Amino acid sequence: MEREAETSRILIFGGTGYIGKHMVRASVSLGHPTYIYVRPATAPRNRPLNLDLHREFRSVGVRIIEGELEEHEKLVTALKQVDIVISALAYPQVPDQLKIIHAIVAAGNIKRFVPSDFGCEEDKITPLPPFQELLEKKRKIRRATEAAGIPFTFVAANCCAAYFVNILLHPHDPQDEIVIYGNGEANAVLNYEEDIGRYTIKHKLISLWEKKTGHSFKKVYVSEEDLVKLSQTLPPPENIPVSILHSIFVKGDLVSYEIREDDLEASRLYPEMQYTTIDQLLDIFLTDPPEPARAAFE
Repeated sequence: MEREAETSRILIFGGTGYIGKHMVRASVSLGHPTYIYVRPATAPRNRPLNLDLHREFRSVGVRIIEGELEEHEKLVTALKQVDIVISALAYPQVPDQLKIIHAIVAAGNIKRFVPSDFGCEEDKITPLPPFQELLEKKRKIRRATEAAGIPFTFVAANCCAAYFVNILLHPHDPQDEIVIYGNGEANAVLNYEEDIGRYTIKHKLISLWEKKTGHSFKKVYVSEEDLVKLSQTLPPPENIPVSILHSIFVKGDLVSYEIREDDLEASRLYPEMQYTTIDQLLDIFLTDPPEPARAAFE
């Protein structure tokens, strides 16, 4: 997003979700008039409505627009009130972003669209087939955005740090064993959900956690062969998480490509921001650990 947009009106889809809520809070804290587009309170849903989050957002001036993505005219009306659109929709709704793109074209006033990426750089990696299928849906949204001629920013945040710390170290459910995927030597890129920065680590993460907790863990290794086999034998969507683990922690896909001159790295774009290091994040897990979460794949 261009830096000159100091007081942009921002509309966020998926603003009550895992990543979306952090974007809403950041938008408000930076002084942007902030809107979220959410399903009506009476609509059937897979997860209960987060009333506390709605109350929090209303208390800080977030404007909540209720509607379905199928309601084209309502979408266009909402879009005409704002300058920038950010989608933080979960994976099952990724294809639905085509409806947002069509509405943006019809509205004709949007200065920038940020589709729901926020993971790996999908145009630059080739993971196992279940993960590849997931990424292909995101690539289609990228290509549709480009074809529509909409000003855009594609954000590759790589791994959500708190999400994967919970998966790897399970601080909410202390155990004597820690699972290591592959041989533990692949590099990965993690960023704290409240940050934009990128941090590259190895499995020093485990030794650092042992030092902070004062506890030594038994390392249980899951081989690359086992992960590949699981990706081939588990039914969808259970085969997606193991394929993601293989891509990140075995192949090291997140550090397998060069950043080009036309790629913008967040810490250089916003040098004034103080980012959370892995060391600082583990201190947060010791005192006030973020709740574990699971990505929605269906």
